[in-house]
Amino acid sequence: SVLFATGQPVSVQRIEETERLLRAKRFLYDVQVRPAALRDGVVDIEVLTRDTWSLQPGLSLGRAGGANDGSIRLREYNLLGTGLALDLSRYSTVDRAETVFGLSGVSLLADGVDLDISSARASDGQRRSVALARPFRALDARWAAGVSAHDDDRIDAVYRDGKLDASLRRRERRAEVHAGGSAGLVDGWVRRHTVGVEFVEDAYVAEPGLAAPPTLPSDQRLVMPFVRLDLLQDRYERQSNRDLIGKPEDIALGLHVQGQLGHASPQTGSSRSATQYHVQAQRGFIPRQGDLLLASARIAGEFSQSRARRQHAQLSLRGYRAVGPHTWLYARAALDHLMRPDPTVTLTLGGDNGLRGYPLRYQSGTRRALLTLEARHDTGLYLWRLVRVGMTAYADAGRAWGGDDKASSRAWLADVGVGLRIVNVRAAFGNVLHVDIATPLNAPTGVRKLQFLLETRASF
Repeated sequence: SVLFATGQPVSVQRIEETERLLRAKRFLYDVQVRPAALRDGVVDIEVLTRDTWSLQPGLSLGRAGGANDGSIRLREYNLLGTGLALDLSRYSTVDRAETVFGLSGVSLLADGVDLDISSARASDGQRRSVALARPFRALDARWAAGVSAHDDDRIDAVYRDGKLDASLRRRERRAEVHAGGSAGLVDGWVRRHTVGVEFVEDAYVAEPGLAAPPTLPSDQRLVMPFVRLDLLQDRYERQSNRDLIGKPEDIALGLHVQGQLGHASPQTGSSRSATQYHVQAQRGFIPRQGDLLLASARIAGEFSQSRARRQHAQLSLRGYRAVGPHTWLYARAALDHLMRPDPTVTLTLGGDNGLRGYPLRYQSGTRRALLTLEARHDTGLYLWRLVRVGMTAYADAGRAWGGDDKASSRAWLADVGVGLRIVNVRAAFGNVLHVDIATPLNAPTGVRKLQFLLETRASF
């Protein structure tokens, strides 16, 4: 049901927000909301929907950067009509194999309250998490609160030049409790204030039988009160053929800034004093009709012992240009920089994260740059009214460098390739199957001249 206040005018912005909320439901493929009649001060709303399947079985085999992965999954997003989501999955990647059980639902205990439970048993450990929260569901929402806990025991791998260099076991425990308030949507802007306490505990040990890094990260225990501020502009535009095929997309063009600041000290039970910070911003632009530009920036880290540590700064710029009714160009430029990271933390670049013509995690370092150019085309094929098919031709160029890695080759790398994009529009998740063939342009000796990639992603 879509409810509006009796006797209140229905603005275009209110109708558009209602459409966005409904389209966010995974079992609705498309939604249109429009006023139908006004009788005795009551607004009748007509809601037109195209449904998707709430049951999503899946079998996938993937290959990227010379490494194979696969999964068998069964996901139901509306179990027996109760609104519960059930996830039973088995994943196998280059790092681990794991079996996952997940259960989530809305309004189990109270209206608008989410419950999420997840448990996974992996070849190198296990992880468990639980969260109970009432998030800010709409721009005009006035309050939010939640509590969560996470426990993860796993082996972390360190790669150098595409090869496994070291491994160590990490035990990570996290918990958080928070509450926030807002005045709602005021003159097209939303301001939210959240306070809370975060608990973090990390322990590292060498794993018997595996080569450990020369220096292990320090164990830590942090009890950290924090404050979080959000500023969000209500400015969206409905477009299609951007990151999906033949499916409406709500593009956030308004400014969204979020900042969080927390402080831990021995007086609160922490093992050391540290101030952690996290700031991110994003904004969309339409330079001219048919163009779209999305910019984002993020910096996160901590200040301790009179210096910045574990800092990760990111910049990203994505651009889209329509060159025909079914063809558009896409470009992305991204920069990453680590400052005084933990010994086992590096930025990697290879076939699994953007450089499609090269092996898995082929380069690594504390700095990374990546440029992607694509020509995308919607073929118009709509097979059995289930599957849409797209095509792409692309070129990638990038480099990862810096840090303690003294690799002989720190040159810029590039590749070109072509691929198919296949979308099951009736699935609860509109994931896109990528089938790519890529070739490196300046590959050193030992790198294959042809890379085949098969993977599932959330976008074109």
